[in-house]
Amino acid sequence: MSASDLPVDHPHHRHGWWWKTLLVGFLLWVVTIVVTVITSNVNLVPTIILLGSFLVPFTVVLFVIERVTGTVSTMQLVTAFFVGGILGVLGASLLESDLRQGALTYLGVGLAEEFVKGVLLLVVGWRVRPKTARQGALLGATVGAGFAAFESAGYAFNAAITTRGIDLVSLLQTEVLRAILSPVGHVLWTAILGAVLFGVAHGRPRFRWSWAVPVTYVVVSVLHGLYDSNSTISTLLAFLVTGTPLEAAQNGTVPASIAGLATTLYLVGLAIVSAIGVVLLISVQVHYRRRARAQAVPAPTDAGGWSDAPPPHALR
Repeated sequence: MSASDLPVDHPHHRHGWWWKTLLVGFLLWVVTIVVTVITSNVNLVPTIILLGSFLVPFTVVLFVIERVTGTVSTMQLVTAFFVGGILGVLGASLLESDLRQGALTYLGVGLAEEFVKGVLLLVVGWRVRPKTARQGALLGATVGAGFAAFESAGYAFNAAITTRGIDLVSLLQTEVLRAILSPVGHVLWTAILGAVLFGVAHGRPRFRWSWAVPVTYVVVSVLHGLYDSNSTISTLLAFLVTGTPLEAAQNGTVPASIAGLATTLYLVGLAIVSAIGVVLLISVQVHYRRRARAQAVPAPTDAGGWSDAPPPHALR
C-alpha cells in the first residue's frame, strides 16, 4: 500500500461544527420566520426556503468533513454537495419526465434518482484514497444531502405558492417534515450505495465490478419507492382496515373518519422503511470492516517452525 492510500486525518476533524451550525441555523430560521410574520415582507420568503431546505443537508456535509480521511478535500466535498445536488435533480427530472402515472411510478422514480446519484458518486469518488466502506458511506451521504437540499427547496416553493398567494404555514410544514426525514431519505440511501461501492473496491485504487453493487442499487431504489409511496399505501390500508369504500374519498381527500388512522400508518411506514435502511447501512459497514480485517491478517505459520523444514517423519 502506498503512502497516498493510507488514511490521513485532516486538521479540521472533531470540532463539532456540525451541531453548532445546526443550532445557529435553526435560530436564524426561526428569527426569519418571526420577522416575516411581523413585517409581512414577502421578500424574506426565499430566505426561509433556502435556510429551511439547506440547513440539515449542509449540516450532514459538515458532519462528513469532520470524519472523512484520506485524499478527500473539503472543497471536493462542498463541490459534491452543490454541483452533485444540482446535476442530480436535473438528471432525475429528465429521466422522470417520461414516466407514466401508475402502480410502478414510485419505483421508476426511485430507480432514476438512485441511478443519477450513483453515477455522481462514481465521478466524485474516482480518485479517492483509501476506498473503504466507511469512506463510501460518508461520500454517499454528501451526494445524497446535496440532492435532498435542492429537491426540498423545490417542494417548499411549490407548497408556498397557491392561488390565494403565499401560504407560509404550508411552506413551514413542508420544510420541517423534509428536514426531519432527509437524514433517513436521500442521505441514507446514497450512503448505503456508497458503502457497498467503496467496500467492494477496498484496498484497490479503482472501483471494481461486483454483483453486490447492482443488487444494492435495486434495494435502495425499492426503499426509495416504498418511502415515496408510503402515503398512498397507508391511505389504502386505512380504507381496507376500516372497511370504508374508496368512493368515500371526495376529490382525493381522505375522509375525516379515517384520517387519524391513515396518518398513524404513514408514520409507522416511514419508521419501518427508515429502520430497514439504517440496519442495512450498519450491516454493510460491519461486513466490509470484518472482511478488511480478515484480508489484513497474515497467513498463519506453524508454531513449531516446521513451515521451512521437512516434516519429522522425513528425517527418520
